[in-house]
Amino acid sequence: MTRRSVLFSPGDRPELLRKAPASGADTVVFDLEDAVAPSRKDEARAAVRAVLVDPAFDPDCEVAVRVGDPEADLDVLLGSDDADGDEVRLDAVVVPKVESVDDVVAVADLVASHGVDVPLLALVETATGVLNAAAVAGTEPVDALVFGAEDFAASVGATRTAEGAEVLYARQRVLVAARAAGVDAIDTLHTDYEDDEGLRAQTATTVQLGYDGKLAIHPRQVTIINEALTPDADRIEWARRVLAAKDDADAAGRGVFSVDGEMIDAPLVTQAERTLERARAAGVVEDG
Repeated sequence: MTRRSVLFSPGDRPELLRKAPASGADTVVFDLEDAVAPSRKDEARAAVRAVLVDPAFDPDCEVAVRVGDPEADLDVLLGSDDADGDEVRLDAVVVPKVESVDDVVAVADLVASHGVDVPLLALVETATGVLNAAAVAGTEPVDALVFGAEDFAASVGATRTAEGAEVLYARQRVLVAARAAGVDAIDTLHTDYEDDEGLRAQTATTVQLGYDGKLAIHPRQVTIINEALTPDADRIEWARRVLAAKDDADAAGRGVFSVDGEMIDAPLVTQAERTLERARAAGVVEDG
């Protein structure tokens, strides 16, 4: 599975919930937290549940819910006292403002109490959360760390800029924590959904840093994100040449070898392997 693009959709807009998978996003997140006004929370819970239990709703993407009040939200979405016995299509739960292991364990316990076993995506968006990112990433069943730059900047009193220097340390720390734990790393959103060039520039940095995916807040952002986070044909062919040359070098007992005039050693072999892994996950090359 790949999570190149993670699209949020407001929980109180059922027409948008049903349309979200058509964007091509790898993951759609029905939002019961910031996207919903407090006065509309009950309405949003009911709307999200109605979509999740509809047998006609069976998209070819990961379907997640970002909880705001985990106990209340999960009781409605996964309530075990439902006389209808509806099957709920829920693939993951997004936990906002995670600051400690206890935060994710509490939500994991609530999910398990309803007899459901799905991974958690931990949204790290405060100073404390960034400092504890490694411990959070290593907690079962966390399957991804998601960096939220806007709330993080607010938590430390930073002023947001287009260059993003004020959040770079936190952005990299979340990535390193995810890599060390072997879970996905999802980068922060680009808030101006009409700014395609700004999104391309931001997503280029996402790729450069090494993130697996990026948040989206509008369907129009998904294609740009997916294209940037899918290895292009030239990169895929380079990776194949590197791995083929490695096989030859291994057979000859050589640790360093050359491809296209470039000396290749272990770090570049790892890059080539990761390129093909991403290409397979995105479906642009076959397994094997």
